[in-house]
Amino acid sequence: MSLHGKVAIVTGAAQGIGRAIAESLAQAGADVAVADLDPGRSSETVKAIEALGRNALNVKVNVADANDTKAMVEQVLKAWGKVDILVNNAGITRDGLLLRMKEEDWNLVLQVNLNGTFNCTKAALQPMTKQRYGRIVNIASVVGVMGNAGQANYAASKAAVIGFTKTVGREYASRNITVNAVAPGFIDTAMTHGLSAEVKETLQKQIPMGRLGTPADIAAAVRFLVSEDAAYITGHVLHVNGGMLMV
Repeated sequence: MSLHGKVAIVTGAAQGIGRAIAESLAQAGADVAVADLDPGRSSETVKAIEALGRNALNVKVNVADANDTKAMVEQVLKAWGKVDILVNNAGITRDGLLLRMKEEDWNLVLQVNLNGTFNCTKAALQPMTKQRYGRIVNIASVVGVMGNAGQANYAASKAAVIGFTKTVGREYASRNITVNAVAPGFIDTAMTHGLSAEVKETLQKQIPMGRLGTPADIAAAVRFLVSEDAAYITGHVLHVNGGMLMV
């Protein structure tokens, strides 16, 4: 699954799943724009990519801001002349039961997770359509399919990302642009580190494989979907959840 000569943008790439994806694409030969709201934290990802012998750009971006995402793509085009791969990974949570959920927490999660995916995709599609080639992968979630108590905003945003993925996949298939989603289950990241041992044990009991996933599990799925091995796959949701949800 060589990606030599390809240029990738990964949002939310400073840590966790985003960093694992960025490093995996670099290992396959891609040059990677490490896009994140915090360029200070992104610098570690940039160093890791450069240590692999690939080029990296540290790009500060607020994906909820359309002007920011346009500037991000322009920066990559100025540096490398094209955009082949976009991974929309940036996302946040603001959990709470619906009746206690603040309107600003609902709006913020939708702005980052859904509007951010829209903004980045729209910006990247312009060069992709001109070159008649592109690979877009949106990071969804198992809760966008099955729901999860206390995450109405997050689940709604990820369910919407799945619908968005299928629609854009239909719209741009004729331009040799594939658009797919990866739906992680419960992954061992900073988001889950705050959970108690009891909660983690309960989660693991729901997973037939008996463990939380790792960022590397998700990165491997993304790497496949952006490779030529997946050239005939579009509008697909790849579930990576250890068997927690089988659809």
